[in-house]
Amino acid sequence: MSTAAETAPRGMGAIGPGIGAGVVPLLALAVFINYIDRGNLATAAPLIKDELHLSGAQIGLLLSAFFWTYTPSQLLAGWLAERINAYRTLAIGLALWALATAATGLATGFAALIALRLVLGVGESAAFPCSSKLLAQHLPAHKLGGANGMIALGLSLGPAFGTFVGGSLMVQLGWRATFVVFGLGSLVWLWPWLTATRHASARADAPSDVRAPSFFAILKHREAWGASLGHFSANYAFYFVISWLPLYLVKERGFSVAQMAQIGGLIYVVYAASALATGWLTDRWMQAGASATLARKTAAVACHVVVAAALLGCAMGDATVSVACLFVAGTGFGLNTAGIYAIGQTIAGPTGGGKWIGLQNCVGNTAGIVGPIITGLIIDRTGQFFWAFIVAGAVSLVGVIGWAVLIRRVSPIAWGAAVKGARA
Repeated sequence: MSTAAETAPRGMGAIGPGIGAGVVPLLALAVFINYIDRGNLATAAPLIKDELHLSGAQIGLLLSAFFWTYTPSQLLAGWLAERINAYRTLAIGLALWALATAATGLATGFAALIALRLVLGVGESAAFPCSSKLLAQHLPAHKLGGANGMIALGLSLGPAFGTFVGGSLMVQLGWRATFVVFGLGSLVWLWPWLTATRHASARADAPSDVRAPSFFAILKHREAWGASLGHFSANYAFYFVISWLPLYLVKERGFSVAQMAQIGGLIYVVYAASALATGWLTDRWMQAGASATLARKTAAVACHVVVAAALLGCAMGDATVSVACLFVAGTGFGLNTAGIYAIGQTIAGPTGGGKWIGLQNCVGNTAGIVGPIITGLIIDRTGQFFWAFIVAGAVSLVGVIGWAVLIRRVSPIAWGAAVKGARA
């Protein structure tokens, strides 16, 4: 059965009065746009590689460059979410990344592409610390799965839309025009967001005696390290697929760009359905009496085991088996997409949710820095994807240690000098 400590954050900082109608769907839409704009380069990689005569290592650097700024900027975004509030920080971030996306379509060389990917990373870093701050502040633990599941829907459908629609547009218009269209289109989101959150943003500016924990205070808890390790492992496998799927299907398996777009789009649709369903089911399980520890950790461990098995199948099988296993991997990714954030939001509570997820995302997204480079080097050295799949599957399994061993309980920390960070 759930205990009070596992279902409602206590200590300093209480859950807010309500997140407001339309805010969670708009957060999901922002993440949807986020993943379209960051994933466009992977979809365009076969075309860019041929036009600019780039090597596999150079493509790996381009895919990795986004994370050189995205990863450390998580800390900045978490700090800004407390300093100028999460509503405003997210709006500034989206405007920056939308303009960087549009400008990518005008880039004429490798150096310009690298620079714009760096700017894109700074802007997109605002998405998850800000959304996590708002969810942790306004929702109880047993509703975080569904809310994060909706955001995960945006996360997973973004690559689907970007791969399928983006790939189709690139066939018709070319990759440059597609970047301009998507970048300028992203800016439209600002209007409903600023309209819907105007009053809430003003209230968030009001002085408060409640202070968020420092990053150092968060790092003193083993759960922060466990969540970060699990996030890193999940991201390594996920970013491997999202970054290299187009090149893998086109160059190694012989599919056309149009076929690649259809297969990739469908994989992400399966991922979206899995993420939304798992977030909802774990919430229902908790409402029926399961602890947050049991519900969230079960889904997390299952995610890493399923993904590892699927990536092994991709390495060992022929083209048909590989495509089938990619669909299984999509299902596996969805098992913990909501939980990755719901676990941190529950443990950190309304006071620490923004900074906790900023820190967790910072560590987790170092996978985006090293993963594409490692994969590019493996492909250049071996001329195929076999060992790249093996490495990604092995890293996925390491995540079990983070979620199952280092995190003892998914229950809130009571921040504040009086309790010295003890459990509520």
